[in-house]
Amino acid sequence: MLGASHETDADLGLYRVLRDDGSIDPENDPGIAPEIVMRAYREIKRLRVLDARMMLLQRQGRIGFYGTCTGQEATPIAAALAIEPSDWVFQALRESSMMLVRGFPLTRYIAQIFGNSLDVLKGRMQPSHMASRSVNQVSWSSCIGTQLPQAVGAAMAARKLGHRTVVLGFMGDGATSEPDFHNAMNFAAVFRAPCVLVCQNNHWAISVPSKTQSASATFAVKGRAYGVPSIRVDGNDFLAVYSAMKRCVDDARSGEGPRFIECVTYRIGAHSSSDDPTRYRSQAEVDAWIEKDPLSRLRRHLIKTQGWNDTREEALEKELNAEIGEAIVEVERHGPPARETIFDDVFESLPWHLTEQRAELASSPVAKAPGET
Repeated sequence: MLGASHETDADLGLYRVLRDDGSIDPENDPGIAPEIVMRAYREIKRLRVLDARMMLLQRQGRIGFYGTCTGQEATPIAAALAIEPSDWVFQALRESSMMLVRGFPLTRYIAQIFGNSLDVLKGRMQPSHMASRSVNQVSWSSCIGTQLPQAVGAAMAARKLGHRTVVLGFMGDGATSEPDFHNAMNFAAVFRAPCVLVCQNNHWAISVPSKTQSASATFAVKGRAYGVPSIRVDGNDFLAVYSAMKRCVDDARSGEGPRFIECVTYRIGAHSSSDDPTRYRSQAEVDAWIEKDPLSRLRRHLIKTQGWNDTREEALEKELNAEIGEAIVEVERHGPPARETIFDDVFESLPWHLTEQRAELASSPVAKAPGET
């Protein structure tokens, strides 16, 4: 449990479980069940393969935009495995994959990237803004940090209703410079909202380095000013992130108020498919962080503890490529959303003027794309 005392300086240190060679530090061993660790490895590997395929589709012009999670997969996967189905997630750019861990179908997930008729959001959100109420995951705005007060408000509402729900609110390091971050932290602390706010410190807010975001020693230490117990975790260590996340979620659920976690990680790839990171950071820096890759580190742990080997790795990669390939084929069978769906989900009962507009649209011919006969 994270208490209000900072005698151990959890917000200034760096909590780690896995050593670089994949062995466990016995002093920090949280005793995570082997089946959870194996599930995590598969989910992280699937996300890595999925991201690579989506970037390929973007370069081929088959999707319009994409932001990968490469190098940061441990945090969203650990968070998804640490919470309950009734908990809510207010995500930022690189947590959409939690939906898959929580049971959202892969085909529907990829359909949101295409924005076609298989998309439950009817093609209304840009790629990398995937969300679904079916798994309690809220779509985010590209306006940085706006989801944080919303997460705190949802947590306060859940407590008022007597629910045992915990709400997770995610941000990048750049979001800690936004007013919404400070508002969220203050409200969460004052009203003891059952939420966990999570900062993925990947060292770059697009092209702005984390060292220019704040003069604080860490991002986690910002919790002290608001009275929010906080911890700084090695974000490339799945076991550490899962352990810290589980403790913080349990604390929030038991009525002990909010928690703040800084996950120290690194964005290996570009900010998005529209970004060229070579313009603002060195390859040497990237290479140094590749050596700390969370997937490779967890694989070394499985080799030591669960007999993981090259044969099993190749079989898993083949399985995941087939699963993702089949889903892409299925998604691409579907065309764009029906044009009349533009009137859906606007009002509970459609007002007269929109009813008339919908009827007019239905009676109008469908415009053909250039070259169509």
